[in-house]
Amino acid sequence: MRAILCKELGPANTLVIEDIASPAPGKGEVKVRVKAAGLNFPDTLIIEGKYQIKPELPFSPGGEMAGEVLEVGDGVKNFKPGQRIMGLTGYGAFAEEILVPENRLIPVPDGMDDHTAAAFSMVYGTSYHALKQRANIQPGETLLVLGASGGVGLAAVEIGKAMGANVIACASSDEKLEVAREAGADDLINYADEDLKEALKKRYPRGVDVIYDPVGDKFTEAALRNMAWNGRLLVVGFAAGDIPKIPANLALLKGCSIVGVFWGAFTQQEPKVNMQNIMELFQLFGQGKLKPRISQVFKFEEYEQALAALTSRTAKGKVVLDVAGA
Repeated sequence: MRAILCKELGPANTLVIEDIASPAPGKGEVKVRVKAAGLNFPDTLIIEGKYQIKPELPFSPGGEMAGEVLEVGDGVKNFKPGQRIMGLTGYGAFAEEILVPENRLIPVPDGMDDHTAAAFSMVYGTSYHALKQRANIQPGETLLVLGASGGVGLAAVEIGKAMGANVIACASSDEKLEVAREAGADDLINYADEDLKEALKKRYPRGVDVIYDPVGDKFTEAALRNMAWNGRLLVVGFAAGDIPKIPANLALLKGCSIVGVFWGAFTQQEPKVNMQNIMELFQLFGQGKLKPRISQVFKFEEYEQALAALTSRTAKGKVVLDVAGA
């Protein structure tokens, strides 16, 4: 089988494709033929040793995928060969075959194709957990989404609308904002053309209730300075590169909370709650309230271009690697 391997830490051009032995499932493991892998910003970090998870070299990146069960190990009760599944791997999905613990797999719901299944779990799981468990967002509240055209940003826009929030989408171009508008955003701010702090102050003098921030850098503080009383800043990630140093007095003055969102850890710490979230997301998908947008699909051999779409922040929605002609 072929695998995209990280044999030394570095950017995407240090990765290689090699033939490696097909793995055999152990106890509680499922062997999967990967059809498609969803790309996420952590994939660009893990290959450079900059992510929380640091696998031993060599390894394949890729934190989520969709495919078909090939074989099951001892003790596996919920899956059988030939079944369509989607799952979270942490890493390893950029390969034609992978072993995955049974508890990290989910049957693909009716009406969902392989590309969509590969692109669904992480962005929607992250955003749903953020808005439901971490922010406890309520109908009628105002939600500000930074990086609103990216994978998690678009998911937050859709979920925020489904939860009854008034959604403000922020992005760096009118083209990106149009994507967020199509996803249901009520208001748009181009923070390349407008000063974010001043635009929010002018439009929302009482402040915003929830800030969803996967971007970081200078945008975090600009948004936080326009937080409403009892607001919640959701720290999701730092796609802009720099981790912001937030003045602690802002939390005091605003009477607000700064809340971390680490969905990967949440899935391990609270698996039953996470599974309930996923089932609720599947319901929203079935009702047509969630419409995953796949920005680009790349061939297996085009992994460099696929990862570059994330690092350059040009993707408008999810990027997918087509591993087996899905």
